[in-house]
Amino acid sequence: MIVAVTGATGFVGRHLVDTLRRRGHAVRALVRDPARARWLAAGGVELVRGDVRDPPSLRPFAEGADAAIHLVGIIVERGRQSFAAVHVAGTAAVHAAARAAGVRRFVHMSAVGARPEANATPYHRTKWQAEELVRDSVLPYVILRPSLINGPENAPIRTLARLHYALPLIPVFGDGRFPSQPVWIDDVALAFALAAERVELTGTFELGGPEVLSYEQFVLAIGRAAGRSRPLVHVPLPVVRAAAAVFDRLGAAAPLTSDQLQMLVEGSATPENAIERVFGIEPLSFEEGLRRFLPFSRSRKNQTRG
Repeated sequence: MIVAVTGATGFVGRHLVDTLRRRGHAVRALVRDPARARWLAAGGVELVRGDVRDPPSLRPFAEGADAAIHLVGIIVERGRQSFAAVHVAGTAAVHAAARAAGVRRFVHMSAVGARPEANATPYHRTKWQAEELVRDSVLPYVILRPSLINGPENAPIRTLARLHYALPLIPVFGDGRFPSQPVWIDDVALAFALAAERVELTGTFELGGPEVLSYEQFVLAIGRAAGRSRPLVHVPLPVVRAAAAVFDRLGAAAPLTSDQLQMLVEGSATPENAIERVFGIEPLSFEEGLRRFLPFSRSRKNQTRG
């Protein structure tokens, strides 16, 4: 099967490409600069120059593909890279190209918490709008909504791990009870591959790990996995909100925005977890995933083996 993938150079995309290749599929990746994605070509991936904001460039990307997997998304707006431009208009363009090319399945990446309500963040509202574009088409589709994704490329997790080395106390926002359900990156990648393969699957499915963790439990697990457990200090939520409001002025350079804080407080746990029930994947626990990539954990394992 030929699978056309947007976002192949991103966090999920890198793992998805490896998974698809291992499962015997030919992979075609949409990339803005092929020279910066030579490592994909070296792994047998066909590169097509294009951009989700440039509909004509999407025709050769979709032509002849059996399935399209659309991963492109942003967390922070940067210039022309707005949520509306990337999540909504970008999805509409990729979907239209897939439909015109006769692609038989469209797999779309959304997020737990996507919804149309006015009190949702722009990120979640535009994710919902993109979902609606996919659902309203006659093209067979699967929409996947992962919870927080755990893996080597998760920058906030790595930042928290570094804080355990640098600080005697680790700050936790508010009461630290915000729920999350971290899901291992390779489990997510496999779910996307299965969604492209299984023609009987249609609909919207949420993906989470095997346990729901409070934010406090999340931070403590990172400390244990890094081998640097530290006491926690709770910072009142109004103080954090005020700091985030100041950081908002920094735009893409902000370490924490008000919208990101809102999404953290809302949580990302899912009572509708489909990863095992629908896809038959036994999800890896959060802490076991951490031990696979945090630097101190890796060096400690090597010393034990020696």
